[in-house]
Amino acid sequence: MKSSILSLLLTFAGITTIFAQNNAAGDKEAYTKMITDRAAKIVANLGISDAKKTEKVTAIVRDQYSDLNDIYAARDGRVKEIKEKNKDNKTERDSALAKDSRMVDASLAKLHKKYISKLSAQLTNEQVELVKNGMTYNVLPITYKAYQEEILTLTDDQKKQILTWLTEAREHAMDAESSDKKHAWFGKYKGRINNYLSAAGYDLKKEGIEWEKRRKAKEQSN
Repeated sequence: MKSSILSLLLTFAGITTIFAQNNAAGDKEAYTKMITDRAAKIVANLGISDAKKTEKVTAIVRDQYSDLNDIYAARDGRVKEIKEKNKDNKTERDSALAKDSRMVDASLAKLHKKYISKLSAQLTNEQVELVKNGMTYNVLPITYKAYQEEILTLTDDQKKQILTWLTEAREHAMDAESSDKKHAWFGKYKGRINNYLSAAGYDLKKEGIEWEKRRKAKEQSN
């Protein structure tokens, strides 16, 4: 099962890093255009008819990308300094890096909360969901659908648990600094889901084989 669902997502693996970290001054305009275009594509799927509102929401999404980039760029500078300062003291270096990592996590959590608040002030809950999915390559709906198609006997409680974990993964992935790290968050939670399903008695390898058979049969019938 793990490999089957992973294969569906490999299409998205080639997506480049979202954050243009450590931008030189000359690249700032290009970077701003990139994140503005990305934000506009996400907002275009929300069905907003008011042009001013569209512009406002686009700016909110764009600024979130920019603010995340600032956090990671500042972190990279500190990490470099910590490593140089403690190159002969591994214990001190690791302690300082761990402390800095906790500081970054706290900054991300604070920014995330403010961002969702700004979106919620402008959008419906359904539209906020679309923004979250847009920022994470729609991995949540794709993966959730795949689990249900692969295991036809999932109970309502199992579906609910799968969706809960994928939603949690998405919240983390929204703040990740690259496409690889966004996918890594989903990979972590898919591992948790697979363990949960295995413990429930599902033979995930067998389920994956049967799903592949159904998919091929459907293709041949079309």
